[in-house]
Amino acid sequence: MIPKRGQAAGGDYDLVLASQPWRARMDANFKVKHVLAPLTKSLRPGGRLMTAQSCGDDPGLELVRKIWPDEDPFQVDRHELIRVLKEYLGRGVQNYNFNAGSDAKSVFQYQMHTLPTEIGESIGTSTLFAAWNAAIYVGQIEDERLEPVISTGEYLDATADVLHKHNGIWFNDETFVVSRKRDT
Repeated sequence: MIPKRGQAAGGDYDLVLASQPWRARMDANFKVKHVLAPLTKSLRPGGRLMTAQSCGDDPGLELVRKIWPDEDPFQVDRHELIRVLKEYLGRGVQNYNFNAGSDAKSVFQYQMHTLPTEIGESIGTSTLFAAWNAAIYVGQIEDERLEPVISTGEYLDATADVLHKHNGIWFNDETFVVSRKRDT
C-alpha cells in the first residue's frame, strides 16, 4: 500500500521498505526531513522501517571515478542518517529503536551476473553497456554529464578495465532499521 501525500502521519504501517528512496547527493537533513522522519512517524507500534542505500567503495564507483575522478555521490552513511533522525524526532525519539548494525551485518553487495565466458580476453559490447549503465545509474550521474563522455568512447575502455580487474562488477549497499516500540 502506498500512502497518499499528507496521510502518512498516523502510525498505520507494520513494515515500510525504503530502497534507494532519495538522491544520493542530498544532505542528511533533506533525507531525514522529507523521507525518513515521515516514514518513521508512519509506523504503528511494533512497526519497522528498513532502509537500503548505496554506499560505494566498490567496482561500480571505481568505474565512475575512472571518468570523473572527483565523483563522491555517497556522502551520508547510515550512522549519520540515524544521528540526524534522532535529533529531528526530538522528544519523540524515546518511542523508537534504531539499529545501524555492524558493517558485517548491514553492508551487502549485489553483483551484475554474466556468463563465465563473457569476461575474458574480449568482453562483449552488451556486457560493457550493461556494466556501464549499472554504474552510472547507481552513481546517479546526470544525463548532461554523459554526452561528452559517450561521444569519445573512453567509457567502454574504462568499463573493460574495471571488469577485467575485478572479474565482474558489483555494488555495495547498506541497510538500517528503525522500529517503533510496542508500548507507545
